[in-house]
Order: sequence, then C-alpha cells, then structure tokens
Amino acid sequence: MSPVRRFLRTPEAVAGAILLAALFAMALSAPLLFPGDPQAIAGPALLPPFQDWSLPLGTDRLGRDVLAELFHGARTSLAVGLAAAAAALAIGTVVGTLAGFAGGLVDEVLMRITDAFQTVPSFLLALAFVSVVGPSLGVVVIAIALGTWTGPARVARAEVLSIRERDYVAGARVIGMHPLAIAFREVLPNALPPVLAMSSVIVAAAILTEAALSFLGLGDPNRVTWGGMIAEGRAVLRTAPFLSIVPGIALVLTVLGVYLAGEGIVETTAVRRGLS
Repeated sequence: MSPVRRFLRTPEAVAGAILLAALFAMALSAPLLFPGDPQAIAGPALLPPFQDWSLPLGTDRLGRDVLAELFHGARTSLAVGLAAAAAALAIGTVVGTLAGFAGGLVDEVLMRITDAFQTVPSFLLALAFVSVVGPSLGVVVIAIALGTWTGPARVARAEVLSIRERDYVAGARVIGMHPLAIAFREVLPNALPPVLAMSSVIVAAAILTEAALSFLGLGDPNRVTWGGMIAEGRAVLRTAPFLSIVPGIALVLTVLGVYLAGEGIVETTAVRRGLS
C-alpha cells in the first residue's frame, strides 16, 4: 500500500490534514479576500458578530474587521511555524550529524553546547532574545529556532551513530571520499526520517511561542497575529469576549491540526520502515 493511502486510512491524519488545509486556505486567500491593510478601520468599534454581514465576526475596540485580522493572522502563524521549524531542523541536523560522525572531541564539544541550550526553557530563551534584539518576524523565527534545535540534534546524532559503521559507509571511506561528503551525502539521508518526524512538534511549538510573544507585546508590530488579537481582546473580555475567543479557537485548531497530521506521518513512516 502506498504511503498516501496509509496516511488517508489514519483518521487522526485526515482530521489534521483538513485543519491544516483550512489554515493554508486562510493564509493564501487573505490578500484576495481582504486586500489592503487588515488593521484599517472598517466600522464602528466593538460591533458584535453577525450584526453586519459585511463584518461577519464584528470589529475590535478600534473598529477593525476581526475576520480580516483572523485571515491575515493565519499568514503570520504559518510563516513563523514553517520558518522556525525549517531553521531548527537545519541547525539540529547539521550539529547532530557532525557530532555523531566525527565523534571524539568534536562530539563532546557539540553535545556540551547542546546541553547548555537545553538548560534554558525554550520560551524563556525566545523571550530574552526578542527582548534584547527587538521584535520583528525574523527575530521571532530565530529566537524560536534557537530554543528548539536541540531535539533534532540529539535525534540526528543517535541515528548517525547507528549508521556510520555500516558497510556502505566503510566502502565510501575506502574509495577516498571526503569525510564531510560521507557524512552529508551517504549517512545523513538515511538518518533524516526520524528527525523530520519531529517537524510537527516544532511547528506547533513555534506557533504557540509566537502567539505567546505577541500576547506579551513582543511580536512583530507591523503584522497581525493571533496572540496580539487575544491580548487586544483581554481589555474588554467581559463585554466583548469574542475578540479573544475567535483567535483562541483558531490557534487551538491550528495546533491540533499540526499534531494530528504529524502523528499520521509518524505512523505512516513507521509502518513503511517496518516493512522495508
């Protein structure tokens, strides 16, 4: 059975894929459905949902369209989640591959650096980094990546340690291939699947971290974010709870979709590797 069929036969994977498809649809259609500045005044302040069908989810304290902000906020969540996960996986994979393949002093130094990063909670590291450098989308991505690369590094190192003594690796050494070429062309491709399986966890963590930073006022001030929307609605939580509830539900469904899709990918990959 093909991997796609196995994925589609996993209920949680299908549910996750549907939720993620909705997120991608929101992010891609935001400039088309809501062109212009999503933070522009669109109507009277604190208009409740479903009172005006041109503003179906109402407006916030400044009269901005909540639905437009929700769609544009999906773009920020998606961009941060994917970019931070890609950066964390890249850093972790390189560090783990070098440590596992080189061994000795290189392994010891790189693993001690990894241990040092793991002693600081990832959110606190991101919080401190953004506070010092300044809030922007790029800084938030780097801050999240710095707090999440250690997991992929340890997984990559463990996989490389189990692969580096295999016959095809020894054959590459015999024919005189450069050690870095062996590590990244022969060993790394076979060590990647378990590392990539962590991507869903990192994406979900990145989305939540970005929302938390935005909630604390440390997100990109030039972009609409779901965390910022929740923080904006906190001041009028009793009179207009929808301002926090709507982006909160979107955030929960997005993270849930990432986790469910990730579980489906892990199960599909595990079955495939077990059969091979």
